[in-house]
Amino acid sequence: MLASLARALRMSDDERREMFDLADAASPREGHVPMLVRASILRLIERLEDQPAVVMSAKADVLAWNPLAAALLGDFSAVPAPQRNIVRQRFLGEPSRVSVPAAEAARTDARSVTSLRAAAAKYPDDPELRRLVAELSAHSEEFVRLWDEAPSQVWRSHRKTITHPSVGAVTLDCDALEIVESDQTVIVYSAAPGSRDAELLQLVKVVGTQRLSADVAD
Repeated sequence: MLASLARALRMSDDERREMFDLADAASPREGHVPMLVRASILRLIERLEDQPAVVMSAKADVLAWNPLAAALLGDFSAVPAPQRNIVRQRFLGEPSRVSVPAAEAARTDARSVTSLRAAAAKYPDDPELRRLVAELSAHSEEFVRLWDEAPSQVWRSHRKTITHPSVGAVTLDCDALEIVESDQTVIVYSAAPGSRDAELLQLVKVVGTQRLSADVAD
């Protein structure tokens, strides 16, 4: 809750630390997945007015997003924070707007599991991460299979098709920008200037979130 308030008020890093201290709340601790997004990163994604952008934690939580990402992918704020996790959504959630060919979907599933496995190895004492893995293991046989069998795979930039409820299918390039010091990733969606997909993305921007449901991105 405090992290969400800090984002809404656009607090600086120092202001956020002071708020946590005044509230006698635990600040992010060593050995736990960093969940607070730096103020400078929030400013960065806000400036990407023509490109959807989201910030992901090391365990694939959606931590922050700009208005165009909400317009394209769904209203993340309508999803309870514990469920705002891409791996959880992939294996336990409702179908998302993001669609890819079956072979690519299989590769993406494997990459998402190996990334979560790497996070679990890096943050073995994080209780939320342990709970997430336990929930996925208890309810998804496919997750368990991939957890045990999937080889490590490097995440590569690729293309995704998002079926928007108002403008239809939009195919976009998907690139990941790593924030090393906080072990977070900025995911940016884009289309070639002048392309049909770029025009559709502008339509999405005009439509905004007025007709969106609480879908979660892939």
